Parts: sequence; C-alpha cells; structure tokens
Amino acid sequence: MDINAAKRDFDEHGFAVLRGFMDAGEIAQVNAEVDRYIAEKLPQLPETAGFYEDKNDPSTLMRLQNMCDHDPFFHALYYGERMMELCAQLMGQPVRGKNLQWFNKLPERGRETPPHQDGFYFMLEPNEALTLWLSQDCADEENGCVRYLPGSHRRGMRPHQRTNILGFSQGITDYAEDDVRGEVPVCTQPGDLIAHHSLRSEEHTSELQSPDHLVCRLLLEK
Repeated sequence: MDINAAKRDFDEHGFAVLRGFMDAGEIAQVNAEVDRYIAEKLPQLPETAGFYEDKNDPSTLMRLQNMCDHDPFFHALYYGERMMELCAQLMGQPVRGKNLQWFNKLPERGRETPPHQDGFYFMLEPNEALTLWLSQDCADEENGCVRYLPGSHRRGMRPHQRTNILGFSQGITDYAEDDVRGEVPVCTQPGDLIAHHSLRSEEHTSELQSPDHLVCRLLLEK
C-alpha cells in the first residue's frame, strides 16, 4: 500500500482506492464476524441498531448502525491503529470516530442510492471528515459499484433535499448530465478499501444489487 500515492489521490480527487487493504483471511474474518453480529448481537439491541427494507421481514436487513458501540471485535477494528493512522495521514491530523456501519443492498429489491455528499448529513463547520468504505464482496458496474465525481470535494456543499429512499434521506438536487458524464466508477475486490472526503459527490447507480461493505465515518479531531 503506497500511502503517499493514496494521499495525493485523496487531496486531488477527494477519494483514494487502497487495493488489498485486507488480505483474503482478514476479510473472511470480517464477513464471519458480521454474520455473528447479525445472528447473536442484533436481536439484543434497540430497533435503531438495524434497518430493514421491510420491517416485517428479517431477511431484508439493509443496514447496521454504530456497530463499534455494541461489539468488541468491531470496536477494535474501528479504533485500531491501522484505521486511525491511515485516516490521520490522509487528513493531515488526528481524527475521531463517528460511526461504523454495515450496508447491504438486496438482489432485485434494493433501491438506487441518490447522488449525495456525506458532509450534508454530518453538519460540520468546517466540513472536514472522511469515510472508509471496505468492500466485503466484488463490486462492479453491473451490480452497483460506487461512483465519484473527481475534485468535487473542492467545490463546497451542493443543495440537497429529502428523498423517498430509506437510509438515504437527502440527495443532491442539481445533479445534471455533466455530472453523470464526469462520474468515475470504482470497482473493488474483497478487502479493497476506498477513502473519500465528506464533501465529494458520490452515488451508487444500480437498483439490482450492491455488494456488502463496512463504512467507517471519521471526523477531524477538535
């Protein structure tokens, strides 16, 4: 992993891709721990710890919230030196944790994620934060890989408004054809990690299936 190259990409484009951040054994353990968390931990937690496409159907689980607050494995993963040091190097100063989430889009039933900027949800001033996106499965253009607008983090916050999409309540209102043409799809393999700035513009385009992934939200330390 070339951290200097990642830092250059992050500063210039607003995102960086770190291939093979976790090896096959490490990502297999993460996947097994997610399964354990869902089977053993989630039933004991408040309703706000998990979101479902259909509240009456447990098989439609699409998001887990604040996992590091409820489980020692994910707490250690999130707050470990590996993650925190990477974030500090990319942002140029120490960071503090905000949230560790798991995302799952159901085959044929998952809805498209609208174009958005994470910073709109964070409501920070100044809006300095980043997200780590850890791929648990293969993500490509067919099954709904993430897409970015390079350099959009330098253009400030764009207007957002409410959407009718569960879990993504706000979307960019002026996302136009020029934006679509400028998108860069980022295909990943299990264990790849994407780091992106809170002000970069992002979207997932597929309604069919989006691979499972862990998302670590981190803010600059104040």
